[in-house]
Amino acid sequence: MTVRVPAPVHVLVLGGTTEGRQLAESLVGDPRVRVTSSLAGRVAAPRLPSGDVRIGGFGGADGLAEWVREHHVDALVDATHPFAATMSRNAALAAAQAHVPLLALRRPGWAAQDGDRWHSVASLAEAAELLPALGERVFLTTGRMGLAAFAGEDLDALWFLVRSVDAPEPPCPRETEVLLERGPFSLEGERELIRRHRIDVLVTKDSGGDATAPKLTAAREARIPVVVVRRPPVPEGVPVAASPDEAVEWVGRLYASG
Repeated sequence: MTVRVPAPVHVLVLGGTTEGRQLAESLVGDPRVRVTSSLAGRVAAPRLPSGDVRIGGFGGADGLAEWVREHHVDALVDATHPFAATMSRNAALAAAQAHVPLLALRRPGWAAQDGDRWHSVASLAEAAELLPALGERVFLTTGRMGLAAFAGEDLDALWFLVRSVDAPEPPCPRETEVLLERGPFSLEGERELIRRHRIDVLVTKDSGGDATAPKLTAAREARIPVVVVRRPPVPEGVPVAASPDEAVEWVGRLYASG
């Protein structure tokens, strides 16, 4: 009797996050799986995941669907940043075109705690509108993209400390100091940064995770307001895993189903 062994499942991980790297590391050692990670290439020196890696865009949803078909991808995992809405939308469209299953890997967002002074907003533009009423020295931790929202003349009286992995490109706020750092960040370090720069308002996206969460604790201790930009929703109908372990289980079920 001949026993048929299913071929390895080819999983394309749209990565760039800690969770994407953890998922790739878990899958690389599994003989049932062939994993390829794709990075957008927006960071000059990205942390590369285990296994095969490609860097660069696909050319939209159609280009991604074509790549999936040409490389015989069996499943997509969208492990991009929670705010990479365009890539997530393209992943959903491409998965539908190529007729492959799609999973969104999203770490849980942050939750306000007693003592927090959070202001929830839907966009960077809405965050910028709030700032003049909240403070004068702003710790801006939304990354190097989208700084144009804070470059208007109505914010010229404010001072900004902008932290990002790579140097931001103009337009930037008029009074800006740039801090090039990559997380994780310590609570003691965030306390000192807020104290040294006399920060009186923090702006952040609801990225979730532990690597950058200490700034929220430091802001709570300093009793300063925090403007939190809400996440865009995951495309409708796409299942969500909250951890790499859940994503590994999802891939295992695909293999079991043949």
